[in-house]
Amino acid sequence: MSTFVIEGGRAIAGEHRVSGNKNAALPMIAASLLTADKVTIANLPDIADVASMLEAARRFGAQIRREGDRVEIATPKLKASTISPELAARIRTSFLFAGPLLARAGRASLPPPGGDQIGHRRLDTHFAAFRQLGAKAQAGKKLLRFQGALKGARILLDEASVTATENVLMASVLAKGATVIYNAACEPHIVDLANMLNAMGAKIAGAGTNRIEVEGVESLHGCEVTVGCDYIEAASYVTAAAVTGGTLVLANIDPGPFEILAPTFARFGVTWTIDAKARTLVYTPKKKLKMKYDLGDAIPSVSDGPWPAFPSDLISMLVVLATQTRGTCLFFEKMFESRLYFVDHLRGLVAKIVQCDPHRVVVTGPSALYGGRVTSPDIRAGIALVIAALAAKGKSVIQNAETVDRGYVAVEKELSALGGSIVRR
Repeated sequence: MSTFVIEGGRAIAGEHRVSGNKNAALPMIAASLLTADKVTIANLPDIADVASMLEAARRFGAQIRREGDRVEIATPKLKASTISPELAARIRTSFLFAGPLLARAGRASLPPPGGDQIGHRRLDTHFAAFRQLGAKAQAGKKLLRFQGALKGARILLDEASVTATENVLMASVLAKGATVIYNAACEPHIVDLANMLNAMGAKIAGAGTNRIEVEGVESLHGCEVTVGCDYIEAASYVTAAAVTGGTLVLANIDPGPFEILAPTFARFGVTWTIDAKARTLVYTPKKKLKMKYDLGDAIPSVSDGPWPAFPSDLISMLVVLATQTRGTCLFFEKMFESRLYFVDHLRGLVAKIVQCDPHRVVVTGPSALYGGRVTSPDIRAGIALVIAALAAKGKSVIQNAETVDRGYVAVEKELSALGGSIVRR
C-alpha cells in the first residue's frame, strides 16, 4: 500500500492536458472482442482500470499491442476460459465482457464484478435484458453464466444503468433482428461506445437519448477510434485550482459535457471559459468563493442523477469545494448510499460538515482545513481528499493511494507540475 504525502497551501496553477475518459475507454476495450479484426483505440488513459481491462481481454484471447496512449486489439479467436475472481474484483466493468462474449460466442462465464464500494450496485437489469434477448442466465455465487442465440427485442431497462445500457448495446449489435432499448442511459460515454460500434459496422440510432434502436448485423469489422476527454478528471483539476486559488488551463477537452457541469459549479462561484476550436478550458480564480442561494435566500441543495443530471462521480469534489465557499449547502446523493461516507475522513481535516443520513450532508464554509492522516475509500473520494489536503494548512498523509490510480493518470506528478507539493511513498 502506498500513500500520498501532501503539504498544503500551494496554488494549483498552469496547464494540464486532460486524459481520455476512463468511463468510455473501458467499454471500448470490451467492445473490441466483437470482431476478429484489429481495433485501434487512441487517447487511452494510462490508469490501473485500463490495465485490468486489457489483462482481462488477453485472457479471452485478445492480442494486444500498446504504445503510449494508443492500443491495438485483435481477437481472431475467442477463448472459452473466464477471468480469475481476483481480476474481476478489481473493476466493476469486468462484467462488460458479458455482452460481447454472448454476442460473438453464444456464451459467457464471468465471476461477480468488484469495483468501488459506494453502495449496492445491482446486476438484475443486465440479467433481465439478456433474458429478453433470448439468453439463458444463471447467477451462481462464484460464476455468472449466460448462453444462447440472441434475437432482437423491445427492452425496458428498470433503471437507467450505464453498464446495463452498454452491455445490451454490445449484445444486440450481432443479434438477429431489431432491438429497441427504452430508459437507456444517456451519458457521453454511451455515445462514444455507440459511435465505435457504428464505425465497426453496427447500425445504432438514438445514442445519447433514452431510446436507442439497434438493427442487428451479421458481423463487425475493425476500426480506429479516439477516446473522448475525461470531463470528470477535468472538473477535479478545476476544483483543485478553485480551492487553492490558482489559474488553470485545461487542454484536450470536449466542450459538450461542460454545458451540464457549468450551472452547478457556478452556484459555488466557479466559472470558466471554453475555446471550442482550440479545445481548451480556462479557469481564473475569484478573490472569494461565495455560494449562490436560491430565491428567497434559501439554502441551496445540490443532488446527482442519471445524465443529464449532475454526475455522482463529482459529488465528492463539490463537498470539498463547499468547505472553501462562503455559505451553506445541502448535498443529496441519490444514487449510491455509501458515496458520502468519506466525509468522516474529511472531518478529520476539520471540515465543518454535518452528515444527516447516508444520502445527505450539510456543509458550511469557508472553513480552515488542517493536515491530518486519512484513508482513501474509493477513486472519487480519494481525489477529493487529495484536493482537500492541497487546500489544508500543514502536512497530510492519504493512505490507500492506489484507489486514485484507478481513475487518474500519475496524479502526484501532474499536480506537482502544477505547483502542488505531493509525493508518493
